[in-house]
Amino acid sequence: MILYGIPTCDTCKRALKTLQAAGKDVTFRDIRAEPLTEAEIAAIVGEFGSKAVNTQSTTWRSFSDFLKASEPEAQIKAQPTVMKRPVIKADRWYLGWDAATEAELTA
Repeated sequence: MILYGIPTCDTCKRALKTLQAAGKDVTFRDIRAEPLTEAEIAAIVGEFGSKAVNTQSTTWRSFSDFLKASEPEAQIKAQPTVMKRPVIKADRWYLGWDAATEAELTA
């Protein structure tokens, strides 16, 4: 299982801690230190579409109008931290961390 996120994200920290406490083998992928490949961005956007981008973030709000109007792939490539976090690759893709995702991944 791979958890894509940033180490300063509280939601990513909570998800990682919960998964490890449940005995899951989780690899944390810091998307700042190790940027996503074009194939990974395409897979994430292919799975989640525009939901993969956090339009409520200060990062997204600081984008130029041109970048805001761009495709999600271009937005994530330009600034990886605009990606909604965490993204988890397990038996399938998961976006975000909520009770349903936690229940499914820790069962």
